[in-house]
Parts: sequence; structure tokens; C-alpha cells
Amino acid sequence: MKKVDLLILCLFSSVLSFAEGKTLDEKKKGTPEAKTTTTEVKEEKTAPKEEDKGKFTFSGYIDSYYMGNLNSPASRSNLGRSGTARAFDQRSGQFSLGLVQTKMQYATEKSDVVVDLAFGPNADLGNYGNVFTPLVGVAGGTTSLAIKQAYFNWKATSKFTLTAGQFGTHIGYEVIDAPVNFHYSLSNLFNNGPFYHIGVKGQYAFSDKASLMVGLVNNVDNLNDNNRAKGLIAQLFVSPAAGWNVYLNAITSNEAAPKANGKDSTGAYSLIDLTTTYQITPKFMFGVNAAYGSQTGNFQGSAGGPKGKTWNGVALYTNYAVSDVFSLGARFENFNNQNAVRGLRYVDANDNLVGVSVNSLTITGNFTAADGHLLIKPEFRMDSYDKNFFEDDKGDYSKKSQSTVGLAFIYKF
Repeated sequence: MKKVDLLILCLFSSVLSFAEGKTLDEKKKGTPEAKTTTTEVKEEKTAPKEEDKGKFTFSGYIDSYYMGNLNSPASRSNLGRSGTARAFDQRSGQFSLGLVQTKMQYATEKSDVVVDLAFGPNADLGNYGNVFTPLVGVAGGTTSLAIKQAYFNWKATSKFTLTAGQFGTHIGYEVIDAPVNFHYSLSNLFNNGPFYHIGVKGQYAFSDKASLMVGLVNNVDNLNDNNRAKGLIAQLFVSPAAGWNVYLNAITSNEAAPKANGKDSTGAYSLIDLTTTYQITPKFMFGVNAAYGSQTGNFQGSAGGPKGKTWNGVALYTNYAVSDVFSLGARFENFNNQNAVRGLRYVDANDNLVGVSVNSLTITGNFTAADGHLLIKPEFRMDSYDKNFFEDDKGDYSKKSQSTVGLAFIYKF
């Protein structure tokens, strides 16, 4: 054999040996053509899971209404002499826009974030006290009125969730969102707050039938804390039987304005609230909301605030699904603010704060259309007060009761 042929043969043998060695290395690394060993199977099982890219959702609603007032008040207002007799359905004798809400949510297996924005005539009412100004001590500005909620949840374990930011209150039966409530007009219990909190809270689920939430918040319904003290919130949830949910809610907070030296004065605000619903049959539901509150000292700097006074209320709810597209419900409520602690009060001719108590009956129908997107709610409501509280057609507050008949349109997406 020629030397050249021998040299070529040697080179070719070396290349084959190199290629075979590389293939063996690749087999060790687990290439497709490699045989699988027991060790490699274990490694594959313990390999990192595919990254959770999360899910983004966008939802919201728009609502509008027409409310007729049988008293024909000269000002076309349903608010009475306190200016707080109704929450959102304030005007009568005209078509009115309520809220436009847009809710954005990004969720992964371990966390989620919610940005809930509200626009329209009722946005500032739903975000009571949440007025933004870039400079401390300078009035004005409305930027933050759009923020109804902005918070994140971290699911630290399968049972414990941590939440931080601005979130809707845990207190009460009803909420700001019109599609969630059965009735369009809101109860006095809802209207007297609180509406939202800014802070941090943690919830631990003992089981699917019991959980406990505890949190630390700035104060009641305010973008900025009115003093250095912090409020404590809590909620205990239990489900004693199928279809029966019970929530015991509480908040306690120092709501006094600070003294001239900057130290906190005492203004203890406390509220205990019970909310329960029981689905008696697939068509018939019964609910209860009861609350007892107290306030010592002034409330967030309000002049002439109550001294150690209380308020309370109870509301009963029923609704019945007549068919797949129509249901009928009723709400009876008693709200007692005779100590003039909360919003249902007025100043008399002698500059004295006068509190009132009220009984309210609301009957509402719910029609569902457009594949569940459109809710049409005809409603009758009658409020009876213990004092002359409502305006007549001459502009005088000569009436103890007020009846309204309305129709609300809510489109959700």
C-alpha cells in the first residue's frame, strides 16, 4: 500500500474515532438517539416545569338609570336634607349615567394583580376621600379618583394569601359594582361605609368551609392617613352547611385628627358587621346584614364630632328566580342614626346636629338579556323617616317619606 493511501486511511480512522467519541459524549448528555437510563429518568422527572406565563383578563361594566320621585322635589334630588339619603341614584326626573368600570387582572399560579378603574359621575362617590394632590397641604386634583382598587395577591402557600394595596372593604352585604348587587339602589348600611382600605392583609384558609383574614390599614376611606395610627381589620368566614355562608367582619381605627404638636389624639372608630346568605332552594335565597358601630371623639377632623356615640342597622334580603331570565327580590332595612354619628343627619335652626332613623323597603326585578351581558332592573323604593326629611315640590323639607320608581340598565363584559 502506498504511503499516501496509508496516511489517508489513518486520517479517516482518526475522524471516525473522534466522531464516535463525540457521539458517546452526546449520549451521556441525553441526546435523542441515546438510550434512557434509570438515573436519566429521575433527572427528567425533577426537571424544572415550564414557565407559568400567566393569564391576562379584561372586564367591566357600564350602568345608567332613570329614577322618578313621587314627591316631585323642586331640586329633582333624592338626597333629602342630609344630602346623603341615597348613594348613587341621586337624581330624579332624568336619565343619568352611573359608573363605567374597567378591571384588568393578571394571574399566575402563585400570584395575581388587580387594577380596577372607575369613571363617570359616581366615580368620586365610590372613591370617597381618595383625592390626589401632588403637594401636601394643597387642595384640588382628581387623578386618583379613577382608582377603585389596585392590589396584588401572593399565594404564599395553598392556604395562605397575602394582599397589599388599595382594596374594597370586607364590611357589608352590598358592593359598589352594580352587576353584583341584586338591587340597583344601595342600602343605608352600605352608604354609611366604609368603602375601601389601603394597607396589607393576610388570609388563611383552614378548609373550604372556614377562613380567617387579618389586616393593617391606614384608616377609613382616605387616600392618605389622617394620623400616624393604623387600623386593624378582620374577617371570619364559616360555611356551616351547603349553601349557607357566614361572614363576621370587624374594623377598629383611630380616626382623630392629630394635635397641634403632631401627636395623635383619640378618636376610636369601631364597627362590627355580620353578613350571611342561605340558598334555601336552587331558586330562593335569603340574606341578612347587621352592623353596630361606635365613634369616640371627632372623626377625621370633623368639627363638633360625636362623643362616644353609636349607630346600628339591619337589612333582610330575599330573591326568587322565577325563570332563567327573570328574578324578583326584596330588601327591608332599618338604619338607626339618632345619635347623629354617621351621614344621615342634618343641622337644625339652632345649629344642632340632628340624627334620624329610617325604615326602607325596596322591591326589584332582574331581567337578563343579550346572553347574560345586559341586566335590566325595574325598582320601587320607599323610605320612611322619623322626622321631616324630604323635599316637596315647593322646595320645603316637609315630608317624612319618599318613594321612587326607577329603571336601571347595566351592561357587563
